[in-house]
Amino acid sequence: MTHSWSFSSVGGEKRVNLESGEDLKHLHALDQKLWTALSCPVNGLEADSRTLKLIDKDGDGQIRVPEILEAVSWICEMIANPNELLEQRKELPLSSIDTSNPVGKQLLASARIILANLGKPDAQTISLEDTADMNRIFAETKFNGDGIITSFSAETEAQSLVIERIGALLGNTPDRSGKPGISAESIVAFYGHCRDYVSWLDVGTAKEILPFGEQTSEAYTLFERLKEKVDDFFLRCQLASFNSDAGPIFNGISESLKELNRVSLTQCESEIASYPLAQVSVQARIPVSQGLNPAWREMWQAFCAICIAGKNEMDEATWLSIKALFQPYSVWIQSAKGKPVEALGKETCTQILQENLEQELLDLVQRDINLREESDSMILVDQLIRYYRDIFFVLKNFVTFNDFYSPGKKAIFQAGRLYIDQRSCDLCIRVNDMAKHKAMASLSGMYLLYCDCTSRDGEKMAIVAALTNGDIDNLMVGRNAVFYDRSGKDWDATITFIIDNPISILQAFWTPYRKLAAFIDKQVKKFAEDQDTQVATDATSHIEMQTEQLKQPAEIKPTEPVDVGKYVGIFAAISLALGAIGTALASLVAGFMGLVWWKMPLAIAGLLLLISGPSMFLAWLKLRQRNLAPLLDANGWAINARALVNVQFGKALTQLAQIPVGSRINLNDPFMKKKVPMAQLVFLFLLLGVLAYMLWMFLMK
Repeated sequence: MTHSWSFSSVGGEKRVNLESGEDLKHLHALDQKLWTALSCPVNGLEADSRTLKLIDKDGDGQIRVPEILEAVSWICEMIANPNELLEQRKELPLSSIDTSNPVGKQLLASARIILANLGKPDAQTISLEDTADMNRIFAETKFNGDGIITSFSAETEAQSLVIERIGALLGNTPDRSGKPGISAESIVAFYGHCRDYVSWLDVGTAKEILPFGEQTSEAYTLFERLKEKVDDFFLRCQLASFNSDAGPIFNGISESLKELNRVSLTQCESEIASYPLAQVSVQARIPVSQGLNPAWREMWQAFCAICIAGKNEMDEATWLSIKALFQPYSVWIQSAKGKPVEALGKETCTQILQENLEQELLDLVQRDINLREESDSMILVDQLIRYYRDIFFVLKNFVTFNDFYSPGKKAIFQAGRLYIDQRSCDLCIRVNDMAKHKAMASLSGMYLLYCDCTSRDGEKMAIVAALTNGDIDNLMVGRNAVFYDRSGKDWDATITFIIDNPISILQAFWTPYRKLAAFIDKQVKKFAEDQDTQVATDATSHIEMQTEQLKQPAEIKPTEPVDVGKYVGIFAAISLALGAIGTALASLVAGFMGLVWWKMPLAIAGLLLLISGPSMFLAWLKLRQRNLAPLLDANGWAINARALVNVQFGKALTQLAQIPVGSRINLNDPFMKKKVPMAQLVFLFLLLGVLAYMLWMFLMK
């Protein structure tokens, strides 16, 4: 049998009613064409972001219908009575978990473990406060199923020491409790490095690799630093043997020494070091104690003390033999293995290998992995609580838009409330993409204020607020307002852009007159500014002309005769224009006064309708078509149905300032200009109208 659904007409559309747990269990059978939304973003919504990210299984930042259905199906299977989901409780009773299926049974066991770890073994409910900090939950557990063991997981002091050494040398990985730990890969790698390092050191004990015994390492270090300098010396000697002029040239550094004599030699160590190691000669001998470059003497003598102990000089043949002796050691050094554990030294690495705790540590890791299902289930408890509390809230704002059309509630996309010009706007939406928003927002048919908001701590965001009640006289780009987000945090808001659409039919009635008044005001200001500029220009020109005339001899010019005909023509034209206007007005007044008295109000109403009628008709059409969908589509939603905002609903979304009932009002404003009471003015105009009508009728007789 198919499930029986209930629908209501809300916001211009037939929307499904989610009234019971059975409705949720059969949500997969509801045609997607009847859903209000088909997709929505994870970020920028007034909902628990963690819950939304859990629903977004593929992690692409968008929640779609299949993901909603998967979440609803899962929570309905885990809860014994899905009707409880409609209550949106913050705490999950343990008795509500359905233990008839293996997953529910495991979740109940995990929930009890969590409460026990938190010191609440007798608790009958669990909340998000209990699962929010997973580190705290796993803090006292040796094994938590993540495949990471810590020193707390060790069963012996020796195991603990090795775990700490592995973490220090190869790097730690935090486990679910937040403690530093190591994985099986780290254990295997560590023991492999130890074996390689010890094996490599054993190879290095051969006599051919250590030609100078224990001093070979020190000698090789000195050899590497001296090699280029010694090779350079013997090459210079070969050139001196080839050409007798080369020796004096290589040794002729007297000019350079003169330059050095002008400064402190301690500042010229690098230049001194560039000189030959010793005096270049055909004999090609490097002394051990005398005649050495002072920059290299100490290093050279230390090298010779190891490699040619007891000799006073070194020739090229001896040098080449020493280079050959170091060749096996050089190859061995370059093939070094186990460098990550080199800091431990051979003795410690050998001891670690002899203790052979590798398999014991791997067994500890396996014990931890064996608890993975149970530990993952503990994490899944957090998802269970979140779905139990939030899934119906998400459905109301995705499938039905119930919260948006319910008085006193706010939808998931309503960011807060904007206060401006003695009114508050509740339909405020965060703007994720300003360019896309401006391109689509005009299709909504609403009067929109785009605002840049800045909090006290410097955080920034952009919102769009729909103005659906009141007038627009004092609204303009640059005006400041105050925005309160859903948490009550206040933001400074500034209008940056306005999309103009009708707010009400009454406002549309006055629109032509406002436009006419604005046009007249603009023209009057322009005329006044032009006249002011012209007067200033004429006055300046006249003064300059008078100044020039005073500088030159006076010249008497004949007075030009006045052209009376020209002025007569001008006055005649003005008279004709005024006469035509007067005749038209007289005809209009005569026609109006010729009407029967009860037709006069109809004539006035007809004139007003002629002027304001088109504007009111267009406003009526647009107000019937105000649609929230384009604003949400611009923010990444995929709206599947219209979300209309009619006049009555619009009044609820924008509240006007009202004096509280029972307040006392003092109408005596000392700074207000004294006015004739309105009632008296109306009576006076009516009386004058009656008298004028009676006079007109008398004259017509």
